[in-house]
Amino acid sequence: MAEPAPSYLATVAAAYDGVAEVYAERFADVLDRQPLERALLVAFADIVRDLAGPVADLGCGPGYATAYLHRLGLDVFGVDLSAAMVALARSSYPGLRFDVGTMTALDLPDRTLGGVLCRYSLIHTAPADIPAILAEVHRVLAPGGHLLLGFLATDESAAGVHAYDHRVTRAYRWPPDHLAGLVRQAGLVEVAQLVRAPVDEERGRQAQLLARRP
Repeated sequence: MAEPAPSYLATVAAAYDGVAEVYAERFADVLDRQPLERALLVAFADIVRDLAGPVADLGCGPGYATAYLHRLGLDVFGVDLSAAMVALARSSYPGLRFDVGTMTALDLPDRTLGGVLCRYSLIHTAPADIPAILAEVHRVLAPGGHLLLGFLATDESAAGVHAYDHRVTRAYRWPPDHLAGLVRQAGLVEVAQLVRAPVDEERGRQAQLLARRP
């Protein structure tokens, strides 16, 4: 039996329900404005395109990254904690599948996905709960499947995980090697890391981690 979802996730869902329309409008063209983010998604699509199983965009928000991966030729669907975000995604991209769900207990069979995208969708997860989510990702990925994980990175001088007041709700910045270590402990093999400086209205460094299920 799956463990119950942490209680704070209801707060996160409610917070994003309340800002869903504003969020969707603000970030509708974010991939147009960030060529490096687009390039990472293109590389991810190239890696997983010929693998068995669809791709899940976990924490898909209003669905723009899901739709972008679909345009790149992937069989992809989105999952988000916020019902309002899922409603917006369904309205904007009626030909794609979007489900309300939690990454702590995915309603998916074992070893069925060719890829998982977690694009800045773990930033509100309490550090103690990250290993359980990574274990779920490992469970649903087919052998050879890949995870692309985007997260907020600490400054080089910062030590440990850093909690801060995100515009929506409490969030966390991670030392990239620390989070990469948890990914490896979950049974995934690190393929690449990228850390970049903030652009536009971003408030800190952004990181991407690519990992593979053996």
